[in-house]
Formats: sequence, C-alpha cells, structure tokens
Amino acid sequence: MKRMDSFPTHELGGIKYRRGLAEPFGATIVYDDAVNFSVFSKDAESCELLLYHKGEEEPFVVIPFLDEFRIGNVFAMIVYDFDYEEMEYGYRMDGPFDPEHGLWFNKEKVLLDPYARMIAGREEWGKEYDPSRQFQHRGMVIPLDYDWGDDKPLETPLKDLVIYETHVRGLTMHESSGAKRRGTFFGLSEKIPYLQELGINCVELLPIFEFDEFENSRLLDGKRLYNYWGYSTVGFFAPKMSYAASGARGLAADELKNVIRRFHAAGIEVILDVVFNHTAEGNERGPYISFRGVDNRTYYLLTPEGYYFNYSGCGNTMNCNNAVVRNFILDCLRYWVSVYHIDGFRFDLASILSRDEQGVPMSSPPLLESLAHDPILGKTKLIAEAWDAGGLYQVGSFPAWGRWAEWNGKFRDCLRRFVKGDSECGPEMLSRLQGSPDLYSNRSAEASINFVTCHDGFTLADLVSYNDKHNEANGEENRDGANDNNSWNCGVEGPTDDEEVLALRLRQIKNTAALLLLSRGVPMILAGDEFCNSQGGNNNAYCQDNDISWLDWTDLEKNKSVFEFFKTLIAFRKDHPVLRRKEFYTAMNSSGYPELSFHGEHAWSFDSSAPFHTFGFMYAETKHDHGADEDGFIYCGVNTHWEPASLELPIIPAEMSWYKVAYSADDACGGEPVGSGSVTLMPRSVLLLMGRRAADNA
Repeated sequence: MKRMDSFPTHELGGIKYRRGLAEPFGATIVYDDAVNFSVFSKDAESCELLLYHKGEEEPFVVIPFLDEFRIGNVFAMIVYDFDYEEMEYGYRMDGPFDPEHGLWFNKEKVLLDPYARMIAGREEWGKEYDPSRQFQHRGMVIPLDYDWGDDKPLETPLKDLVIYETHVRGLTMHESSGAKRRGTFFGLSEKIPYLQELGINCVELLPIFEFDEFENSRLLDGKRLYNYWGYSTVGFFAPKMSYAASGARGLAADELKNVIRRFHAAGIEVILDVVFNHTAEGNERGPYISFRGVDNRTYYLLTPEGYYFNYSGCGNTMNCNNAVVRNFILDCLRYWVSVYHIDGFRFDLASILSRDEQGVPMSSPPLLESLAHDPILGKTKLIAEAWDAGGLYQVGSFPAWGRWAEWNGKFRDCLRRFVKGDSECGPEMLSRLQGSPDLYSNRSAEASINFVTCHDGFTLADLVSYNDKHNEANGEENRDGANDNNSWNCGVEGPTDDEEVLALRLRQIKNTAALLLLSRGVPMILAGDEFCNSQGGNNNAYCQDNDISWLDWTDLEKNKSVFEFFKTLIAFRKDHPVLRRKEFYTAMNSSGYPELSFHGEHAWSFDSSAPFHTFGFMYAETKHDHGADEDGFIYCGVNTHWEPASLELPIIPAEMSWYKVAYSADDACGGEPVGSGSVTLMPRSVLLLMGRRAADNA
C-alpha cells in the first residue's frame, strides 16, 4: 500500500508532481519511481524546475514551485513517472536585481543545482562547446545503488602515511605511462602496482569535483591553454565527468568508486584536494552558473557596496561561516565520505574558512569547529593549506581542535634553504626534523604535513636545476608564479651535459628526499619527483595540459637510482616506528640513550643555536617503546657544505656495529658495515646508517 503523500497532486504537460520534502537538498530518488527536488534560496521570490531530455537545448517541461511547495526558504517538489537516467535539470529563480545590495536574480538564467550529484555538459575533456548555449552545466540524477561489499575508509593512522600528491590526468596522460585509459580515474588504478612498489599508502588527488577546463581558456601560439589544475569548482557534489573513461556514458560516479575500492584493497588511502574558498563564477563580470543566481548574498562575501571580496585571488570568496554555507560544506564532505568512501580532505586556501562575513579572521570559526567535531567525519583526515591570497598566514596557528593537520610551509622553505647551503637556517632545521614542536607543541608531530614540493611551484628536479622560474609558456610574460623559490641550479640554468653538475643535482635531490623522509611528521611527495620529473622550469603549470605537466615515465628508467633511493627510504620509514612518533619526545628512553639526539663534528658535542652546514642526528629505537622488530640505532650524517666533512659516529653498545642503509653520493643502497669511529661525507651529501648486531644484519 502506498502512503497518501506518495501520490501526485498536480500535472503539467504529462508530468505529475506534488509538494516535496525539504530535506535532503538536491535531487533524490524516492518511492522508486519519483525524484524529490529541493533547493534553498532565502531571497528568491519564485522558482521553476526545468527538465530536459539529455542533451536537448530546450526543456520538455517547466514546472513552477507553487506557494505551498515552499517550506521556509526551501523550494521542494516531487516529480513522478519519468526516466531520470535520460533527464537533465536546472532551476530558474526570480527576485530583485540589485547588485549594490548583493541581489543578482535574473529569471532568464537557468541555474545549476548547488547539490547536483552529477553534471552534464563537459563529458569529454577539451571538446569545444557552444558558448551561446544558455545552460552549460546541467544537473543529473543518479541512484545510490553501488555495491561496496566490505569496503570502507581505511582509517590508517595519519602518522603512518606517506602521501603522494598527483593530478588525475597528469599521472597517466603521457603516452609513456602504459595506461590503457590514459588521463582518467581508471588510469589512476592502473598505477597501483607502481605505487605499492614505491611504498605509497595514500594518494592526494588535485581537484576532482566538476570544473570547467575551458574557464579562461585561450590559444597561445596555436596551443590551447586550459584550466588544467581545476581549482575553480562548478559543482561540489559531482565528480569531474571527463576524468572518467566512462564519462560519455554517464558512469563517472561508478568508475570513481571502483577506483577507490581498488586503492583501498591495495592499502592505499584517497585524499581529495577540495576548494571551498571560491567558485567558478568569478567576480562581478563572471558568469551565472549556480550560486550567484540562487542566493548570491548568502553564498559569497560581499563588500558594503555589493562587490565580491577576493581573498582567494580568483574573483570571489565563499561565505563559509554563514550557517547555510557551513551546512552546505558539511553536507558535501559527509557525502564524499559516506557515498565515495573518501579517507580525507586537503582544503585549498583553508584560512579563508576562518573568516567571518566581513572577511575578518575568527579565533574560533564555526565551520572549522563543526568539521572537527562532525560525527560522520570523525575519522576523516582534515588537512589545511593554512594561508590564503588575502595575506592571512596561519601555519602553526590554524584553529585545530586537535583534529586539523597543516601543510607545513615553513618545513618546505627551511629544508629548501638548508639543502642549497644556507647555514643560517640550520638551527630551524633541527626543529623541522623533530616534527616542528615550535609550531605544534599544543598538538602533535602528525599535525605537520612535511613537503618540499607540490603541484604549485617547482618540481624537485627543477628545484635543483633552475635559479629562476620559466613560465613563458603560460602567456603571462613570466609574471605569474612565485619568485621566492629558494632554488639553486647547481651552476647551470636548465638542461646541461655537464656530468659534474648532473651528479650534484642527483645528490641534491636525494639529500632533500632523505631529510623529508627521516623527519617526524607526515611526508608528502609530489608525483614524479621520485624519478626526476621536470616541468622545464615552469613553477605555475596551472594551464598546461601537455608534456609540461604530464609525467614522462621514460624518466623512471633514466633515473632509476633516484627511484630506488626514494623506495629504500620509504621502506625504512615504515620499518622504524621511532621515525613516525607523533609525540615530541627526545629524552632518554629504555635504550639508555636519548630517543633523538643531535651531533656535530664530535659525537654528543653540538651547538644547535649557531649556523651550521654539517651535523648528525640519531634515533634510538626500542622494541619496548615503539613496537620495532628489534632494538636499534639510526644515524644520519648531513653535509650541505661544498667541501667534504668528517663526523664522529656516536658509540653504541659493543655488540652492535654501524651499517650503511643509503648514501646520496652513490647509487647503491644498503649492505656494507662502516664500523665505528668516524665517517667522511662528500660535499653536499647525506649518509644513513643503522646500528645493529652483526647477526641481525646477516
């Protein structure tokens, strides 16, 4: 027997409908044969639902929301007996047009549902579209019938992660990738065996929410430049259709879920880079897509004159701590965790999320607190890029409630400077190795996401090959991109055949990798750094959908020694829990030694407050304290000077000897004993040793 409220009460053009359910927002399948449409607008005076046959220009029916279909500030309607899988939909809102007071209603504009779970209009990457088409991005209805089996978010402790930041398209788009479905979600899963060999247990994906690659697209010397990175969201609940090999068939959601399930089966978490600080609608001259025409002054931060605040650097700023927008963001993240089994989120320009409706930073932002304490997100990783384009820099002070981690920009800057030979930042380097207790003493070392490179800036190979950015291909006369790169070209700008320069560059890459992977905190690696991927000195490749940004996998064979070095250090990190300790502990442990100690030319003698190029640090690891396989000592000798340096090794128990694990100055990893006494390090090199009993090393 059907309930009384499941029967239609009205009919228009052969379509039956009735008053709907205010929650959930968006288009939701109900009663098996009906769809509930619910959309919020505080200021709209009326609303219409437009239904389209897939791909058609004109709607086959336009249904007005009757007065009794409005519940508070929500328009809600149930529509019956139509094939939602062959249908697209949008809204038209009517109300005052008064931009000085933040009102931009225009009944002629067809608007995308802010809660659309799938979006049509960009099914094929880079396919030219008709700019005169009124309704570019169209909502679609999808069922929530995917069978996950026993899959769930992995909930790997944050401290145990090795994060691999990558672009969905860039990872496999190059013909050398060997992927069958290049540049797609499916292509990502084809690289799982490679990631497992490297030792990665978490991928962080650049934006995969639906965006328009043609935003600000242009031709330069016959080459099309795109919105390649995707940091300009069109729809927050919908995966990027053209990232799916099956996108043209409308199966992007299922393809992405299949890929996430494969990652989880391989023990690899999936973190999404999410952009809630602004939308693709831009400033006053931008297009109507969704929020501007639905409820502009609810969703955006506006000046008293009605202009858009621009703390994002992208034209507008979302009003994140408005109660409605706050719930929108919560609904979105809950959806991705519950429906897509996402393990965590990295929030782009997250400091914007701390601003109030006047743009002023808040000490206890309601949104950040809500995310920290949300029950559905209770075990989800929350990672902040703790700054914004408005000058707010919160590394070490981001409102955290014990839940938020941060991209540690100070780790990046310090390590870059120290490795290239800046002795002045030596004392700071010691703090960064410890997990940055100067920044996170009220949290833990796992609050520090340690990185040296990311999508934004030089790759690691370019960091040691260029003194200056080379962004001419972006068509902005090399004005774009950061100027303060803390890079060093090792004597020659760009490509060279000089064998000494090339050898030095390889050492510098390995030196950087060693200090990153031997530091407490959570390491993040930029995809391709492990085999010297280069962008030709471009430090802002946001618009380059071509060989500049695509990983060239032939570099893997050319630079196998670098790959093996990364692989060895990642495995070593996993094998030694003392490196992953999240407490800031350096005092004596049950070994009878300090758990973490620093050494100079002479063991146990080191002035940590004066500038230096050369030092050693030692971890004392015990089975009792860490669950390690055996008691042991880890020593790392570091020389960033341009001359050789000798370091006295700490004396360890008599039954133990020092054995080499890795050395940035040669290609071999592991093996021979180095005994005791002292070691001499080549100029600009890092040596990793392990103290073991001889029988344990056999």
